[in-house]
Amino acid sequence: MKEYKLIGPITQLVSLEKSNHKGSIKDEDLMIIKEAGILIKGDKIDTIGAFSDLKNEINPSQTELIALSSKYTCIPGFIDCHTHICFSGSRARDYAMRNSGKSYLEIAKTGGGIWDTVTQTRSAKQEQLTEGVVQRANSLLKNGITTVEVKSGYGLSIEEELKMLRAIQNANNTTKADLISTCLAAHILPKDFNGNHIAYLEEISNSLFPILKSEKLTNRIDAFVEQSAFLASDIYPYFKKAKAMNFDITVHADQFTPGGSEVAIKTGAISADHLEASTQNEIDMLAKSDVISVALPGASIGLGCDFTPARKILNAGGALAIASDWNPGSAPMGDLLMQACILGTFEKLSNAELLAGITSRAAAALNLTDRGRLVPGMLADFNLFQTDHFNEIFYHQGKLTPSQVWKKGDLVYQQ
Repeated sequence: MKEYKLIGPITQLVSLEKSNHKGSIKDEDLMIIKEAGILIKGDKIDTIGAFSDLKNEINPSQTELIALSSKYTCIPGFIDCHTHICFSGSRARDYAMRNSGKSYLEIAKTGGGIWDTVTQTRSAKQEQLTEGVVQRANSLLKNGITTVEVKSGYGLSIEEELKMLRAIQNANNTTKADLISTCLAAHILPKDFNGNHIAYLEEISNSLFPILKSEKLTNRIDAFVEQSAFLASDIYPYFKKAKAMNFDITVHADQFTPGGSEVAIKTGAISADHLEASTQNEIDMLAKSDVISVALPGASIGLGCDFTPARKILNAGGALAIASDWNPGSAPMGDLLMQACILGTFEKLSNAELLAGITSRAAAALNLTDRGRLVPGMLADFNLFQTDHFNEIFYHQGKLTPSQVWKKGDLVYQQ
């Protein structure tokens, strides 16, 4: 096997090399390299430049030349920084009831809601959960998503949360996509827990956190801060323990009522996700902080509620990533590119902002510094679309899918 790979010529390569994590981005601000080439060494990008120059400079005995005969646009591999793809069962009945006008509480009273998925996930074996995660991750990979965050949160006990996180870890060893696990044991208070919210959080932090560290199951702790889940006053000690153990923090924030984003800011969270209920006050606070705002348009589509105020967040100088929230209840679609395009239409986001939101800024939301941009030293994660301009990718609203998906320097999917 040769030491290098050279791919090209690429009609357009959008590197996002100079994109920052905060504020608005105009399409004309993007640096686009025409007739480009990517030189790969191992799993990383070695050089990006004019294909003709790179071709003349390579040593043929050390370099595999991969010539492209059609017009292609190259962009970084997509990163879905918020999903719940470790689960069992379906909530199709919830969806039908919600569209017929039933409220969340009414659906829950009939046996639906998050607890329905908890029950079905608890009944599944670890091997079944692993198989489901691999299947979903591979379907995302075919759509160009090379890194996927995956939450627990449908176990809601020490044993069941461990089962989920071990299933995610096993799936990561099987799929070509990178899976970034997150512990969401603080999703809701389990119905079968003999105690209040504070007692549950104490049990999880005292008993589960050390196992997560010892088995290296995750470095991320999440919580749903909402009146129907965990109050801000209850969650602060939980996050304090997580920070003391060097976990990264992320927060389900401001989905139905404000408050969670302030928790994210005060606890030094990496990201605050959802934000559909954020007011100008929360937007201004987030913009002044280092917290990445993560919009989840799939949840807005699934629930029929407002979108995250993405345009206002960017205009205020905030950081905005976009994720699918793929879950069996509120966001069953799981199509990141389509959802980003829909959000862009309703929130008037530039294509540059959409692209950064599902690549470089999504990487920042996961505290990952080795991907999301096409620059030397980064992982060679990228997508080739059979088109001569990156605008076409968003114009087709998710229907134009990658012709080639490259992960860590290897071609892992080709149409």
